[in-house]
Amino acid sequence: MLESFIAGLPKAELHVHHVGSASPRIVAELAARHPDSPVPQDPEALKEFFTFKDFAHFIEVYLACVDLVRDDEDVRLLTYEVARDMARQNIRYAELTVTPFSSVRRGIPDLAFLEAIEDARKSAESELGVVLRWCFDIPGEAGLRSAEETARIALDLGCDGLVSFGLGGPEIGVPRPQFKPYFDRARAAGLHSVPHAGETTGPQTVWDAIRELGAERIGHGTSSAQDPELLAYLAENRIALEVCPTSNIATRAVRVLEEHPIRAFVDAGVPVTVNSDDPPMFGTDLNKEYAVAARLLDLDEAGVAGLAKNAVEASFLDTAAKARLTAEIDDYLTSWTPSR
Repeated sequence: MLESFIAGLPKAELHVHHVGSASPRIVAELAARHPDSPVPQDPEALKEFFTFKDFAHFIEVYLACVDLVRDDEDVRLLTYEVARDMARQNIRYAELTVTPFSSVRRGIPDLAFLEAIEDARKSAESELGVVLRWCFDIPGEAGLRSAEETARIALDLGCDGLVSFGLGGPEIGVPRPQFKPYFDRARAAGLHSVPHAGETTGPQTVWDAIRELGAERIGHGTSSAQDPELLAYLAENRIALEVCPTSNIATRAVRVLEEHPIRAFVDAGVPVTVNSDDPPMFGTDLNKEYAVAARLLDLDEAGVAGLAKNAVEASFLDTAAKARLTAEIDDYLTSWTPSR
């Protein structure tokens, strides 16, 4: 019954990647358009392709999928179809992490890329009822050149849906402080700071994201549980963790679900949001992640609705929009009956 409740629950998602959200059907279609790619064209074969040995292998596979998006038509198709999958899950609002550097480096003109995602965003809202906003993130593995280019696209060109600035990719060997000048510029321009940190490295990376990059939310933050002082700081300053349980298992950031630190976060009073990260790659979606979190936290329907409201509160929606979506969640909980 809880799964049925989750399926109909209005939700927001704050940590989900653009290319990483491509369904097997879309990935196969893109692979067929670009047969020189190592990505299988058969949706069944993609299941094996998406079995990761470790985080480094995940990055390798992820970048192979990024390479499938080679022109603005690919970008538009991918973006709209991601929104369609979100609509099926009753996701009302999502902040999608987009990596413009990867597409522009592959030859898509920057303005064409921006026009494609914006066209898809507007169509998704009018036709599907899904509100999309963008986090433009730096692919950390590409170094400071990618940071400069991401800042240029975000700050010199920009687009109406852009709300935040992020940092993804590997953490090992990619220290956060080197990106401070770019986050300073983005924050001065009014963008929010949402870097990944503490997924495959220790708590110091999370501290660096907060102190050097001005993080308002933390992508993953898994290792924060190792530092009681950090947990207290996150709780006191209401810095939400974007938790992605299945992703953490798939990339070996956490050994088994029973060891996931989400309970420690909640017990410490840290704001927690539940997210899918790269859902088709991990054989999941947001509804499944809510079910996983409900099991780990022993939640009933009211508790699950509370998680949904956490995401709304931690989002970059304006006050009125937050109030509307929160009211929709409350109304759904009030009217829910297990028999329906």
